[in-house]
Amino acid sequence: MVSENLSQAQTAIQQARAALKKGDKRNTYAWAKKAAQLAPDLEDAWLILAAVSNPGASIKFLGRALEINPTSQRAKKGMAWAERRMRPQGRQTTGDALSGQSKDPSAKRTKPIPKKKSRLPLILLGGFLIVCIIGAVILATNTSPAMALISSAPTATASSTQQHWAQGTIAKPTYTPSPTATLTPTPTFTPTPTYTLTPTSTFTPTPTNTYTPTNTPLPTKTPNPTKTPKPAPTSQSPGEIGGGEHWIDINLSEQRVYAYAGNTLINSFIVSTGTWQTPTVTGSYRVYVKYRSTRMTGPGYDLPNVPYVMYFYKGYGLHGTYWHNNFGTPMSHGCVNLRTNDAAWLYNFSSVGTLVRIHY
Repeated sequence: MVSENLSQAQTAIQQARAALKKGDKRNTYAWAKKAAQLAPDLEDAWLILAAVSNPGASIKFLGRALEINPTSQRAKKGMAWAERRMRPQGRQTTGDALSGQSKDPSAKRTKPIPKKKSRLPLILLGGFLIVCIIGAVILATNTSPAMALISSAPTATASSTQQHWAQGTIAKPTYTPSPTATLTPTPTFTPTPTYTLTPTSTFTPTPTNTYTPTNTPLPTKTPNPTKTPKPAPTSQSPGEIGGGEHWIDINLSEQRVYAYAGNTLINSFIVSTGTWQTPTVTGSYRVYVKYRSTRMTGPGYDLPNVPYVMYFYKGYGLHGTYWHNNFGTPMSHGCVNLRTNDAAWLYNFSSVGTLVRIHY
């Protein structure tokens, strides 16, 4: 609640300053009064109240500001200014001025004693003094140091020694309006900057190098010997195959696989067989086991989910290949690598016992 009151009081101070700059003393007084009620220990509220009040009330408000901040130079200058304003208004004592009691100058005025001499010089002198007093009051109001100090002073914070604020009751002094000159500001020409568009450079794509796969020998899997027996090479030739029987011919020189039904060529695929370090075996064999997908492991490699595997001799087989696309070049450790789609077709074309003939 305390911080909320202080925040509202500071907002009221800002409104009071804005009204003071416009010459609106009535709203200046109202906003300053509200700030003083919300935060009685806020020095700026009392200084603004003193700036727009009559001399007696100004002294009272400045006295309150000095109680809050005894070292305030603004309050001290304002007090001196307010006491000077009190002097032309009659025979008021300094004690009355400090107490804030403003007495009617006419109440002290004694009844003139009739004189036999001419009163014209006195009348002229009195009129001259009245004009001087009015001019001094107007000049003091417009150029008073308290007004200048208060209107230009930064927003003050509450005294660090005071931690709680309570609503204060302030007696509203008699408002004495003073004529305020309204200045009409002269418009200042502001040149409009001219922006020059810089042409945007056109992006030129950088040519992308096409990756060429290297000839890396790939592993073949050795099946589990306890699962299926290792077949021996067969000496059967294609001439011994019955009419319409499916068989496979692998030409290592051409790097191609041919699928036959009897003597009729059904399909042909490009492949990658074993390198010169790990060549593919030659001879005639028969498929002895098929795996739709299996894991192939060996020294230095471990390939999961190799598709469409058909073993025809020990660890040698035909299978799909997902780790390279360099078909037509020897790449494997002895197996016959096919594209996955080609391996699927050949897998469905063959069965366990299908003849596989390998030669150069």
